[in-house]
Amino acid sequence: MDNIRTKTPPRVDTQEPIDRTKSPDSRTECPECDGTLQRSAEQGETACRECGLVVREKTIDRGPEWRAFSAQERESRSRVGAPSSELRHDNGLSTRIDWRNKDGYGKQLSARKRKLFKRLRTWDERFVTKNARERNLKQAFGEIDRMASALGLPKPCRETAGVIYRRAVERELLPGRSIEGMATASLYAGARQHGTPRTLVEFETVSRVEKLRIQRAYRYLSQELDLQLEPADPLQYVPQFSSALEISDEAEGLSRELLEAAKAEALHSGRSPASIAAAALYAAGRLSNEDVTQEAVSDIAHVSCVTIRKRYTEILDVYAEYQDDR
Repeated sequence: MDNIRTKTPPRVDTQEPIDRTKSPDSRTECPECDGTLQRSAEQGETACRECGLVVREKTIDRGPEWRAFSAQERESRSRVGAPSSELRHDNGLSTRIDWRNKDGYGKQLSARKRKLFKRLRTWDERFVTKNARERNLKQAFGEIDRMASALGLPKPCRETAGVIYRRAVERELLPGRSIEGMATASLYAGARQHGTPRTLVEFETVSRVEKLRIQRAYRYLSQELDLQLEPADPLQYVPQFSSALEISDEAEGLSRELLEAAKAEALHSGRSPASIAAAALYAAGRLSNEDVTQEAVSDIAHVSCVTIRKRYTEILDVYAEYQDDR
């Protein structure tokens, strides 16, 4: 009898297909009873609330091993190194040997070790600044940081000043000009760009160069680097001057109204914005019956009393017309 080959019917799989796209870590339902899964950070397990099935165990904790209760503690306990900064000639990527003669356990080094580390710091300093360009950047960024700290300028202004100075070095604009003058001009441009301007007289008090050289360096930078900075708004000087004069919020608000009226009549055009802001604060102090003298405003704003008196009367006349029109 001939062998008759019968075709075997295909095997039918009664089990549901496994969803390969969903990882075990992303599963939220129990595979046995469809209950809700609960994760325990202390035990490192993920178990079902209904049947108690342990779905995952020995879960890796990818968080930090310490706790932080404030933003300052969180930054100080970060595992990463210092962020890159434009105020470092090497962008903050090089290493530094600590000046404290202590080991990793906080113990003082021996005399032999201190002598060794002193030589290592010397050679490390020499290798970090290998050429004249890096030495130039290091000196200029030190000046920018020193002047910004004296003027109370925020970190973004300092970073922007570092970028401007670095661009000037790359464009070879430094030959024939002093490092201090170009660094001061870069910081002046950075402060204006971020809306926290300071007068040139204030920069002259913290810089090692005179006002005229700062003006020339700023014009040169603005022209060669095409900075396109808009004229400073007198309103930007109000917080600084009012804080130094310690006037009330009412007087500060009134000074802003005076400046808005002056700007509507284009009174600030062609005039020093610091002088307009100083005159508006003096006028607001007089209208609010506060003890604000011209001499005090002159010392804070670095504007002469004669200029304040002239701008003061002009602002009051414009403000009276502005109120009548409204």
